[in-house]
Amino acid sequence: MRRLCYCDAVPSTLSSSGRDIAALVVAAGRGARSGRSLPKQYAPLAGEPVLRRTLRALQGAEVFSRITVVIHPDDRLAYDEATAGLPGLTPPVSGGATRQDSVRLGLEALADDPPEIVLIHDAARPFVSPALIARVVEACDAGHGALPAIAVAETLKRSAGGLIVEDVPREGVSAVQTPQAFPFAAIIAAHREAQALGLGNLTDDAAAASIAGLPTRTVAGDRANLKLTTPDDFAFAERMLQDMHETRIGHGYDVHAFAVGNAVTLCGVSVPHEASLHGHSDADVGLHALTDAVLGAIADGDIGAHFPPSDPQWRGADSARFLAHAAARVRARGGRIVNLDVTLVCEAPRIGPHRDAMRSTVAAIADVSVERVSVKATTSERLGFTGRREGIAAFATATVALPCDAP
Repeated sequence: MRRLCYCDAVPSTLSSSGRDIAALVVAAGRGARSGRSLPKQYAPLAGEPVLRRTLRALQGAEVFSRITVVIHPDDRLAYDEATAGLPGLTPPVSGGATRQDSVRLGLEALADDPPEIVLIHDAARPFVSPALIARVVEACDAGHGALPAIAVAETLKRSAGGLIVEDVPREGVSAVQTPQAFPFAAIIAAHREAQALGLGNLTDDAAAASIAGLPTRTVAGDRANLKLTTPDDFAFAERMLQDMHETRIGHGYDVHAFAVGNAVTLCGVSVPHEASLHGHSDADVGLHALTDAVLGAIADGDIGAHFPPSDPQWRGADSARFLAHAAARVRARGGRIVNLDVTLVCEAPRIGPHRDAMRSTVAAIADVSVERVSVKATTSERLGFTGRREGIAAFATATVALPCDAP
């Protein structure tokens, strides 16, 4: 099965079907039932904001000409932080007092350059899959909307005052999800009509479509397309993500020769010495080996591919930029660095007095806790070029948790 790479997913102008399809993500709610200290769409889920996960999932479908998010007017800073670096997003739109108001305002923002199809999705559904998106989009045409639905398997009861008052037949009853897709002209007209009629509490967009006489088709839903509402939902989603990650291990190696100088830079720390290290950048063998290890863990080339030594802009560069870049590549794919381990091989200088500073520096560069960083040192028993004090070598490993295909 194809692994999804979100870091390079830039939406094309048209889908493979030749249709202009836009995505509208509703993220203006407060999420009071989630038990989080901030709106649930910005709450962390396995270390990443829910909204960011949702947007990366939509981008992974690679069918949208644009993605627009409707946000609460007070949430712009949280939105900017959650979406930093994501491609293909138009400026956010301020929402209204209800979900229905927010959707209508989002649609109005698209009206100046209307798409053919608009797909409306809840920000609190971060597990939407490309396959589900494809089913919904395929079922939507000029005369029909489309939404995912799951047949109800449980027995249904209606209750009042804590007591069951009647059975509810489950035949033909479905639980519906987002994304919901509609021809743009029809759904914006439907929302305008609902507003004019004073119908402001419709729970989904198919309800607005039905008022305007636009029929909506159903396609197979996905039970993994969970909507995060309660603390239990978040706990279940955390367990899902643990199951959806695989462990990758990368290896890195680097070596630099001594040159005239009075200090060497190792793992981001300047260490006094009778010589310096020769290299195109600052010749930090520790950070170079760690960078290659991280890139290797995600099969994303090596340090030379990202920072060619032939490029003059990297002459004398701080190698912290290299490791920070590699760590950002991991995060862009929804992964996280679990552990970094580097061994420095040299007769001198002594590493021990600087070990804690090196660990702290590496942790800060990679944006991980210092407990996840190990720096060790050894000699080569005076054998080889390191034993002859001609230079320093470094061996590194990186352990990364990377998302697998969605369940």
